[in-house]
Amino acid sequence: MIDAVQIIPVWSLWWVWVAAALLLAVIEIVLPGFLFLGFAIGAAVTGLLLVLAPLTLSLPILLVIFAALSLVAWAGLRRIFRLKDGQVRRVYDDVNKG
Repeated sequence: MIDAVQIIPVWSLWWVWVAAALLLAVIEIVLPGFLFLGFAIGAAVTGLLLVLAPLTLSLPILLVIFAALSLVAWAGLRRIFRLKDGQVRRVYDDVNKG
């Protein structure tokens, strides 16, 4: 007798979210600016959430969770790496002058 196989959607697999986080982290290394780092943190935490609470959630719900976590991560990074109040970055020398 053959047992029934449960089909799990690919977006509910934790390792897909962790792989996406690694890909976004690599993109952040290539294109620095803390833009993709927030998304990478959001994807990693979403993957961790799926590991700790193995639920089969729909794609829209997972995308909302990912977006909320990415926004929180981006806001945290902005707060950590911002300039002090009243500071302005000014560049006086051209790096291309020899």
